[in-house]
Amino acid sequence: MKSKTSFPPQEGAAPPSRCPDNSAFKQQRLPAWKPQLTIASVLSSFFLTGAFCLAVGVCLVLSANSVREIQIDYSDKCSDCSKLRENSSNWNKECHCSVNFTLKEDILGDVFMYYGLQNFYQNHRRYVMSRSDAQLLGRNVNIQRSYCAPFSTYRNGTPMAPCGAIANSMFNDTIDLFYKRNSSVIQVPLLKTGNSWWTDKNVKFRNPESYNLSSAFAGTARPPYWHKPVYLLDEEDERNNGYVNDDFIIWMRVSAFATFRNLYRRVRRVRHFAEGLPAGNYTFRISYNFPVARFKGRKHVILSTVVWSGGSNPFLGIAYLVSGTAATLAGFVITGIHLKLRKKKTYFQKQ
Repeated sequence: MKSKTSFPPQEGAAPPSRCPDNSAFKQQRLPAWKPQLTIASVLSSFFLTGAFCLAVGVCLVLSANSVREIQIDYSDKCSDCSKLRENSSNWNKECHCSVNFTLKEDILGDVFMYYGLQNFYQNHRRYVMSRSDAQLLGRNVNIQRSYCAPFSTYRNGTPMAPCGAIANSMFNDTIDLFYKRNSSVIQVPLLKTGNSWWTDKNVKFRNPESYNLSSAFAGTARPPYWHKPVYLLDEEDERNNGYVNDDFIIWMRVSAFATFRNLYRRVRRVRHFAEGLPAGNYTFRISYNFPVARFKGRKHVILSTVVWSGGSNPFLGIAYLVSGTAATLAGFVITGIHLKLRKKKTYFQKQ
């Protein structure tokens, strides 16, 4: 068997080439579309983009302005209850206040009730992470290993259900709406279910499996700031209890801004309210439980309709208008520069 002998490279010999192979792929000779930018194609793209954005922006702004909305700040009107709630020792004392208002015109169509908070920051990193998604799926997990601390367990080791700072700070004012018709007072029927996202209600939140909810949450305790356990959030509807309660699910979807609103109820379109809310005198009856004075916050209740583009926020329409205006102005500027340079070129050619 012959052994292979390696010889050192001869002096003066060229080193092996490191150039890529002479193929269409490695030499980038594959067929490709190489657009030739002309002044006509560039200007037409700018003007068409500007026209499209301006048209969409106008439609969005007009749509947002067609939304009927009434917003009432009840922070000062419920000042007595606010002072009562600032003392934590009064947590078990009920406090109610009423806010009167008048609708000068009918609000036709589906009417949505929101609660709004001002100066309430939900975008702090520790606050956003203070939850246990596994617990909210109904699993039996050790929440001490989660990010719920310090709202995970009590000193005696009893776990909180649900745990975390988000759940502990849940908005818990109760708001009822009454309509004064002639000499009678009619309570406006409100829907408390069907307000959350389908994916949240059916995918992200689950109750522990058991023959009833009270036994499912046995061995746990409510968060410190709650007045009742999680399985009694809605005592009228068992399907809207526990982790699948709509109010709880909506609150757990935190806001990116300090001023925000969350959907609270929908007006049920029956009897006197089949077409919406008729014009007249109304009263909000509020069970005040959520204090806001310590962080200089404000609370609102909003009645609003919606359109195909959403609520009354005109931000998206304004953004389209600004983009369309910028594209159109850029097209005119490029046109002026092109005409000026073409005149200079024509002048020098004549010389």
